[in-house]
Amino acid sequence: MSKEKELVGEREGVSRRGFLKGIGSGAVAASVAPAVLVGSEETSRADTIDGITQTTVTLNINGTAHQVDVEPRTTLLTVLRDGFDISGNRLDLTGAKPICDRGSCGGCTVIVEGKPIYACMMLAVDVGRKKITTVEGLAGQDNLHPVQEAFVEHDALMCGFCTPGFVVAAKAFLDQNPTPTHEEIQEGLSGNVCRCGTYPFIFDAVKTASKKMRN
Repeated sequence: MSKEKELVGEREGVSRRGFLKGIGSGAVAASVAPAVLVGSEETSRADTIDGITQTTVTLNINGTAHQVDVEPRTTLLTVLRDGFDISGNRLDLTGAKPICDRGSCGGCTVIVEGKPIYACMMLAVDVGRKKITTVEGLAGQDNLHPVQEAFVEHDALMCGFCTPGFVVAAKAFLDQNPTPTHEEIQEGLSGNVCRCGTYPFIFDAVKTASKKMRN
């Protein structure tokens, strides 16, 4: 952070440290995450809460509890992809993609307590012990999830980078709306972006998946 920006923050009565201390909900975390993730090494040292640089949280991911040591400013996406549990094992859940890193593309969509969220916009400390489902947790031991099957059947991907986010978002959407219309599918997946433009196949896949899930 430049000296000029620091002075602006002080004049407005808001400091980075004070702002971080106010973090207490997912909604606030969502608005803060991108700002605290970007900065110099000097900024990173300053982004602590009353001297706390690391804390242990238990993340319930795909039915398995993982104890991980994280900094308060670390996002769920970072932990899923690059985090280690306290035994030194890497979580290595790379299905959620860091595409925009600012909550505008949906590539990092995961399900938390039944609701789709952008993992890049949620702090890991705010989802401790909550039920988290990633794309890796959708398939059964021997079978793909109906949404995954439908995406394969309709060839609903090109480069495939956005696909995990769409699959997870579609699963969460169909759990809430098992018999959607085409327009409802479009609206339900409006938080996800496919730069390749594969939307017609994606929408057809979700329609097919809705039938598969009902059966």
